[in-house]
Amino acid sequence: MVQRRAVTAVLVTAAFLVTAGCSSGGGGGSDDGGSLPGLGSSPAPQSSSSRGASPEPTPPAKGSVKVVRTVTEDLDSPWGLAPLSEGGLLVSSRDKGTISRIDEKTGRKTELGDVPGAAPAGEGGLLGIALSPAYASDHMIYAYVTTASDNRIVRMLYDAKKPSGEQLGAPDTIFKGIPKGIIHNGGRIAFGPDKMLYAGAGETGDRGQAQDKKALGGKILRMTPDGEPAPGNPFPGSVVYSYGHRNVQGLAWDDKQRLWASEFGQDTWDELNQIKPGDNYGWPVVEGISKDTKYHNPVAQWHTDDASPSGIAYAEGSIWVAGLKGERLWRIPLNGTKTSADPEAFLEGKYGRLRTVVSAGGEKLWLMTSETDGRGSPGKGDDRLLEIEVK
Repeated sequence: MVQRRAVTAVLVTAAFLVTAGCSSGGGGGSDDGGSLPGLGSSPAPQSSSSRGASPEPTPPAKGSVKVVRTVTEDLDSPWGLAPLSEGGLLVSSRDKGTISRIDEKTGRKTELGDVPGAAPAGEGGLLGIALSPAYASDHMIYAYVTTASDNRIVRMLYDAKKPSGEQLGAPDTIFKGIPKGIIHNGGRIAFGPDKMLYAGAGETGDRGQAQDKKALGGKILRMTPDGEPAPGNPFPGSVVYSYGHRNVQGLAWDDKQRLWASEFGQDTWDELNQIKPGDNYGWPVVEGISKDTKYHNPVAQWHTDDASPSGIAYAEGSIWVAGLKGERLWRIPLNGTKTSADPEAFLEGKYGRLRTVVSAGGEKLWLMTSETDGRGSPGKGDDRLLEIEVK
């Protein structure tokens, strides 16, 4: 059974009310659907290690969000988002299995092509995308793909000179065998400051995988661009970087090159975690803040009606979290590896479900909605890409 803590044990600094969603009961429900009453959420208590750390500059306690413009509309089940160094943004379609380029100035869409082998079903399909750290010379796009048998990571050559629909080369599988399911496929990938590839792998509803260090589900994985275990990984010969996760869909680094991840909870707490190699983040033994020192506590947590956290980004001293069922963008101001003030919610209900947020440099972010993923309310405009300004 998932251990529950009393509400009074977790409301350490302040509670803030919101609305997002994960599963209800038994760990078998969908992270993107279902709803349960939310009571509030709170930053985690300051750890003893963070008390001894040198102070870092902190952002203002109160922030702001301004929607600068709608870049484009009528996107179909958008999931991954990757800005191109030469201009434009790549967007993956979970259900169509295609990657398109968006002209960030005009909003014009150009389909690069489809990803062969993608088998969309439930929460699976063509999910996260990332550019090679050597993209300027190799023009490789990486993608996390649900196939008929597994989740895997592939890379493809992008040739913009070819006709629309024919610009992607044949996929080269660099890593396979990540468990797949109708739910909890994870799917976010990102290259870190170390030029290694990180991937969030869900536990597919099979909760026992999360605590099994030999299993790939319920983990954050770290590998070389060729799919081999990265040097310095905590478990020799393994791509496993951290474990005890339920369904990680957000990865980002702060200005000190620290890795952060968002985590879908089950019935009680969604989480924002600061990731340490080899650490155990508790699922399914604990959910949210625990008194058991075996488990790495989240830096912030939300009731599961309040966030349904997918993509995250770092900007202006804060982590920004896109909420699906919560239909809002969260700002978590940081002081090192703890919160410096209460998290704030923005854009609540204005643009529907929010899937992905990516830095556009400085105080600008790209924000992508997720109304056409089967759990939203698609209408005029359907899914869109926004440019926003944050402080």
